[in-house]
Amino acid sequence: MRNNLILTLFICIIICSCKTEHKEEYTNIANLKAIYSNGDNTKWPTPDLDSTVDKKAFKDIGALPKLQHPEYNPFSKEKSKLGKTLFFDPRLSVSGQIACASCHNPELAWTDNSTRSFGHDRQTGARNSMTILNAGFAHSLFWDGRASSLEDQARFPIGDPLEMNEKLNIAVDKIAKIEGYKPLFKAAFGNDTISLKRIQYAIATFERTVNSYKTKFDKFVEGDSTKLNNQEVLGLHLFRTKARCINCHNTPYFSDNQFHNDGQTLFGTKDEDFGRYNVTKNMADIGKIRTPTLREIARTGPWMHNGHFPSLLDVVQFYNLGNPAVVQKKYLGKGRDSLIPTNSPILKKLNLEKNEIEALIAFMETLSSSRGRTLIPNLPK
Repeated sequence: MRNNLILTLFICIIICSCKTEHKEEYTNIANLKAIYSNGDNTKWPTPDLDSTVDKKAFKDIGALPKLQHPEYNPFSKEKSKLGKTLFFDPRLSVSGQIACASCHNPELAWTDNSTRSFGHDRQTGARNSMTILNAGFAHSLFWDGRASSLEDQARFPIGDPLEMNEKLNIAVDKIAKIEGYKPLFKAAFGNDTISLKRIQYAIATFERTVNSYKTKFDKFVEGDSTKLNNQEVLGLHLFRTKARCINCHNTPYFSDNQFHNDGQTLFGTKDEDFGRYNVTKNMADIGKIRTPTLREIARTGPWMHNGHFPSLLDVVQFYNLGNPAVVQKKYLGKGRDSLIPTNSPILKKLNLEKNEIEALIAFMETLSSSRGRTLIPNLPK
């Protein structure tokens, strides 16, 4: 009996010792820096994943791989050059003044840094312009996912009354009448036939070339432990654990390419936005918005799909509070009760302390790369 008691006590001491060592390993900054920069993310601390996340399909964050162009629209320099020219050509719009680049300016991280973009006749759109940086890694496009590919996406702004406001067939006809475009189409596609599909495919090919350079984070996780300081390493660890960002912002693209209601439906207000529901008409999609990439996040503000957050601190504080979404009683009982949005169960109050919030923001800033330089093409005559 006495021997059993001693054995039990001995085992308990070993277990407690192991737990203490494990906790120390994952809280000591020097240890965390070594673990996260060892080049093997299978040895990283276990991420804090919500029960709603598919653990088998989950893919951790990491360095951004080289983009693969789809087989149905393979890359060529000639096609990319044509797509770039079309991207900057305002003649696709009815006014001849608005191009794709009007809302996706290379000098502004391929967005426009506005709460919401101006379009035709200086009309304001309903949502913030997403950056096209790394858009080739997205599974669907727009905040509500209404475009299934970059090729599909390219047609929407042209015909949108709030954006370029041009009929698609007229836009194609205008490009076809420009003699200088014919040799560009011939080089890209083998002959000078100009069609909507070719315009879409060329623009999509160019957009897939708009990708981030290596970031501090990329270099760090690939093995250079000097690229992140202690605060940034703490932020990385918090991102995957206590702050729970990893639940939606995972994969090397830093997006799960899914849709979530993040508490920004703004039900009953002038800025009400039902998000994915507007596309699917599925009640379960009310208020859901596509998870944006966090790559280049420090350069693409203001943030959220409505552009209502002027700083990253505002964003983190909002999530820290658990994304409270209050539905005022005056909006109830008017035949709209079935449309009341429900926040994602992933959202929980985080209880992050001031130094943890600062560390988290510092880490997110390591996801931005150098600005680079984009030469604006001369438009064909």
